[in-house]
Amino acid sequence: MGRHGWNSGARRWRFTALLGVGAVALALVLVLVHTLPGDTGSTAGTTRDGGRVHGTPSVPATTSPDVGWGFTHTQFSADEGSAAATERARRLLGERPLPQIQHIMGWGADNPEPVEGRYDFEAMDRRIDFVRATGGTPVVTLCCAPDWMKGGRSGAGSTDWSRAALETAPDRAHFKDYAALAATVARRYPDVRHFIVWNEFKGFWNDAEARWDYEGYTDLYNLVYKALKKVDADIQVGGPYLVMDSLDPRQREHASRTLKGRWGTLDQRVLDAFDHWNRNKAGADFVVVDGSSYTKDDDLLPDEFAATAKFTAVSRWVRARTGGLPLWWAEYYVEPADGDDVRDGWSEAHRLAVHASGLIAMARGGTTSAFYWNPETENGASCAGCLWTPTGRAPGGKPLPMLGLLSRFGEEFPPGTRYEPVSVAADDRANVRVLADDEAVLVVNTLGRGISAKVDGRRFDMGAYEVKWLDR
Repeated sequence: MGRHGWNSGARRWRFTALLGVGAVALALVLVLVHTLPGDTGSTAGTTRDGGRVHGTPSVPATTSPDVGWGFTHTQFSADEGSAAATERARRLLGERPLPQIQHIMGWGADNPEPVEGRYDFEAMDRRIDFVRATGGTPVVTLCCAPDWMKGGRSGAGSTDWSRAALETAPDRAHFKDYAALAATVARRYPDVRHFIVWNEFKGFWNDAEARWDYEGYTDLYNLVYKALKKVDADIQVGGPYLVMDSLDPRQREHASRTLKGRWGTLDQRVLDAFDHWNRNKAGADFVVVDGSSYTKDDDLLPDEFAATAKFTAVSRWVRARTGGLPLWWAEYYVEPADGDDVRDGWSEAHRLAVHASGLIAMARGGTTSAFYWNPETENGASCAGCLWTPTGRAPGGKPLPMLGLLSRFGEEFPPGTRYEPVSVAADDRANVRVLADDEAVLVVNTLGRGISAKVDGRRFDMGAYEVKWLDR
């Protein structure tokens, strides 16, 4: 599995994390139950360690452990570019506000502490301000680590933005320093109530034993968790952000004996790492995972739609082991990337249909929040799977189909929703995916040709790979 894109300030690097056709007699339905926002923290003052409180939140902060269906800002996003395009994107996102993730270093943010005790939050401020301006819920991923915390010279002030450097975890001797940085970030943005600790276990690999260094990650997580709760006990913290890698079902080495399906078999080393964190964590308000519907070999088994059943199976496995804690997918992927980490092999209709099936699969497994990795380019004429046209040009910032799906899905099926049955005609069960609440039904045609389907007592025509919403 690959990894995903970051930016390094002046120099920018990109890498992408790679992330069933079964009979569906009844689909699960979600009943809207909205969470009320909590109080906003202080918006003025100076922290003891040099990180000033930044900005005035435009929306009340929420202390719920759930935020709903949203997206992650990556290397290029709508906070920069043509003034007309960025304003267009801001207004667009403000129509249906979504939760939005921003990392503290990379993926659009500069090194937050290039020299020990000296901070640079200019790029981070711009991203958080953009989220506020759209009315979205800001979420911060605490990754990655300044050079001086991972072997660099403390007073150098330079940043190595190479892939290997960015994927390096902080040295154990600097775990407390990283926790202090996390606390500085929390004080700077008092309206950010949700923090994810680290990203995909980057740098936490035990070479000697060929397994994840789950002891090291858990130690870092616990220090960060305690530091954030000391800033404000109501801050919501989650981990471990493991990539739920799956293997070809014929592979025996490292294969789980219990978590498997037609889509493949989970890598047991991932499950071992999750279990260690779960047993030894200082606490968690929500649980975070990451992954794709395809295997590590990029195989979609038995096909691209049926493979999304992995999201259901993994979600149920995680929730069963965490006492029902809210489950987040920080990233999820349904289309393998090519050698350049580009996912443009499918038509937009095909991509949208498989993605909608993935969202349905996560919801059926008990997922409460999930984030789409937005693959925006800087000035690309096309942007397969993007949420809006790139804002590097004046005509940019216009909606693309994926944003319509994600926004409508988040609006219809927020956290706390309950399921209801919906009928599907016997002849259509293998061809459609469905999800509904008491007001709307989502129907997905999984075939590359038109069909006539009967869902929820109504018959209607659907185009190839069509994603259709029905009123109830």
